[in-house]
Amino acid sequence: MVTIAFGLNHRHVPLDVLEAVSVSPEGKAKLALDLIEPGLVRGAVVLATCHRLEIYLDAERFHDSFRVVRSAVAAHTGADPALLSDRFVPYFDHEATAHLFTVSAGLDSAILGEHEILGQVRTSWESAQVEGVCTPSLNLLFRRAVEVGKRVRTETSIGRGTASISHAAVELASELLGHLEGRRLVVLGAGEMGSGIASAAVAAGVAEVVVANRSRERAESLCNQLGGEVLARAATLDGLDDVLVEADVVISSTGSARPLLTAARLGAICDRRRGRDRLVVLDVAMPRDVDPAARGLDGLRLIDLDDLRAHTDRGLEERRHAVAEAQELVQMAIERYEAEEAGRTADPVIAALYRHGEDLRQLEWARLAARLDRLSDRDRAMVEAMSRSLVAKLLHGPTMALKDTAGTAHGARMAESAASLFNLEP
Repeated sequence: MVTIAFGLNHRHVPLDVLEAVSVSPEGKAKLALDLIEPGLVRGAVVLATCHRLEIYLDAERFHDSFRVVRSAVAAHTGADPALLSDRFVPYFDHEATAHLFTVSAGLDSAILGEHEILGQVRTSWESAQVEGVCTPSLNLLFRRAVEVGKRVRTETSIGRGTASISHAAVELASELLGHLEGRRLVVLGAGEMGSGIASAAVAAGVAEVVVANRSRERAESLCNQLGGEVLARAATLDGLDDVLVEADVVISSTGSARPLLTAARLGAICDRRRGRDRLVVLDVAMPRDVDPAARGLDGLRLIDLDDLRAHTDRGLEERRHAVAEAQELVQMAIERYEAEEAGRTADPVIAALYRHGEDLRQLEWARLAARLDRLSDRDRAMVEAMSRSLVAKLLHGPTMALKDTAGTAHGARMAESAASLFNLEP
């Protein structure tokens, strides 16, 4: 297999570009299906988060694969294909493996060692499996990526402290307000991120949590999960304005395709809040839930993912010492995976070689069947054992050579030569 990946992430592009190529959880499966092209792209896994869109392919040709990716992403997101041509970062084979393992370990995240990315990698892999577009090679790649992600978090301290977007958002809100004790928090979105935000806020001492969600039932479920530790009530997104007038801080993480809070809407809310402290709004959604134009409103402090990233950068030194340990685990995992994958690339030719040898042995046995029938059972068994041993010894040298060079250009040429010389069909 050749692994080809194309990615856009927070290290290479600004927030507005990531927003332009945002793919919903439901859209990932459809995008992966549309990436398959017979004879070119055999398998695909789409990793889409608020900080990245990365596409991993089991494919044949690099440039043709990029054409498929650019076309499919543009069709799904409405992004300008020219923008994608200029922005996508390519990864080929070893680079793709190393990048995915680094991502899964939390070493490429805006928040070093974040917990969420490992679950997102696993979910993307599982989605591709459900859709039938995760080839055996991609399956092995993602299995090993998830394994190293778990090891890094278990065996190093990189994930200690603030290692999630939800916790970082609550931490920054507390810093901006001085504290969260006794404050009223509004959480927009009752998904996994919203749940993490609400739990972290309760731990930080908020007096009240209002969970607003398109589905009131889901909002009520999250309120119930808070376990009576705090006054919690559910609301719908439609009746949000009155709730925001009374709030101290808002943290938004919905999956809406367009801003829920426009500058005009927030301006009207700020007017109703005259005489109160300014409203702190943290928008950690992608695409954004809050119109960036609201940043200039009096009485409002708007924080987005870029601001959150700058805040967390200040705390990196607390986990820097764990980075070297994590990188060593990632490098070991890369080497093990590549050795494993190299052996797999040689296996089909080796298997075909042994099938060919056994077919020839069986033909000769059939040709001499009449004469062999005169032998005793013991002698027949000895002749058969000798013939099997002879085939195994003849093929041992070629087998070892194919295994030792698997995964290299020389090994590829050797496998091709073996297939040609013996007329094999791997």
